[in-house]
Amino acid sequence: MKKGKKLYEGKAKIIYATSDKNLVIQYFKDDATAFNNLKKSTIEGKGVLNNRISEHILTNLSQIGIKNHFEKTQYERANYQVS
Repeated sequence: MKKGKKLYEGKAKIIYATSDKNLVIQYFKDDATAFNNLKKSTIEGKGVLNNRISEHILTNLSQIGIKNHFEKTQYERANYQVS
């Protein structure tokens, strides 16, 4: 499924629409900020790590019966979320 229109962009991720109105793509960025956004940088691999952490936590919550928005990992730095 291809990413569509950008719906939201924050400091750590970008949310994109998809062709499925019930799913969005959550894309994790490598950007890093500190001191109330006064200091900005990029940490290579941060987005990949954040995506893996998100997948791990939300998958484990599902396994113990806690519903959440995670659907599946799309690729190493993005996953599908129920909108």
